[in-house]
Amino acid sequence: MARAQGARRLLAAAALLGFLQASSSFEVKDQSGKICIIADMTVAFSVEYKSNGQKEFAHFFLPQNATVGPQSSCGKGNTSHPLLVLDFGAGHSLSLNFSEHADKYEVEELVFHYNLSDATLFHNSTAGVKRVSHKTIIQAYMGTKYRCISSKQINMKNVNVTFSNVTLEAYLTNGTFSINKTECADDMVSTTAVVPTTPKQTTSQVPTTTSPVPTVSPSSPAVGKYNVTGPNGTCVLAYMGLQLNITYPKKDEKMGLDVLNFIPHNTTSSGSCNNTSAILNLTFEKTRVIFHFVLNATAEKFFLQGVNVSTTLPSEAKDPRFEASNNSMSELRATVGNSYKCSAEENLQVTDKALVNVFNVQIQVFKIDGDKFGAVEECQLDENNMLIPIIVGAALAGLVLIVLIAYLIGRKRSHAGYQTI
Repeated sequence: MARAQGARRLLAAAALLGFLQASSSFEVKDQSGKICIIADMTVAFSVEYKSNGQKEFAHFFLPQNATVGPQSSCGKGNTSHPLLVLDFGAGHSLSLNFSEHADKYEVEELVFHYNLSDATLFHNSTAGVKRVSHKTIIQAYMGTKYRCISSKQINMKNVNVTFSNVTLEAYLTNGTFSINKTECADDMVSTTAVVPTTPKQTTSQVPTTTSPVPTVSPSSPAVGKYNVTGPNGTCVLAYMGLQLNITYPKKDEKMGLDVLNFIPHNTTSSGSCNNTSAILNLTFEKTRVIFHFVLNATAEKFFLQGVNVSTTLPSEAKDPRFEASNNSMSELRATVGNSYKCSAEENLQVTDKALVNVFNVQIQVFKIDGDKFGAVEECQLDENNMLIPIIVGAALAGLVLIVLIAYLIGRKRSHAGYQTI
């Protein structure tokens, strides 16, 4: 039971890491070179297998160097349907079999072949090649691209396949993605949602520029407490106020600015962790921010490596759906066993259009004793703020000392003038 629970936790980690894992893009062309299928997606696999008679799990992603297999095809009328086959590793492949019905197309069947003789993924297993398949529910209208940011898990015998950040289209006519899209149900926002009470501002216009996102401060967000529990207890403990700052093009070709403060009691947190990686997923109304922390084992430091943002912009936006990510950060760094703390506002640059601002943050990852923060490591901003009054105080003390010395010297000289000859 414990092993199965561990597998589920690791699968959840893979699903969340999918938001931060770079997606891969693939194309299928016919004999004339015309593109008929495009797929851009992140795929995570979790495979149960036997190693020396014991149940084990392998967890891996579809690599970016996967190739479009020679079996891939655009189909031929009623005799065959479009097929995308992705080959990777030592004898593994993922196949998407498309079909069309009336005004819709779909991935009719998903087939995964995996080679248990691949020792890099399946240790001490020599069971050969296995095949699993599933009738999927990926479906879109003809002439539209299928879009699904959310994770979609497909369960097969001994295998779980998780898709995320998916954009794909079959039966293409112009060689590129269609402008219109069919959005998956998980990405759709309920129209019966409660009207938000968030301090949210949208300016009518900001200058058109490619410089870093301008910041505005409607009010500092309230500080929330968030945590993630892993196999060995709490693995992420965070106190912080969270604010999202986005610039976007509007329908009138001007630029808009959207600022959103997360309200802690309306924010849901989730996540996962293993020995070297941790995910904190915060969702508030239509907005989701995912923080990816990693461990530098050599330096015994944890730090924020990636941030992924997805939200729905105001109706005036040219494209209401907004996504941004940055997976090359090195922020909120502290020694494992200690907590990182910063009272000053910190700005985490996701892209030139998206900024995540954190306020009064204190965070600790991986080694947490009794759900309490360890020794504090102050951020440089706080140290600078503390240093300024120390420098001013020292300068004033020095000035007082100089005046006192000058007074004593002057007083001594005045007494010397009255000495008896």
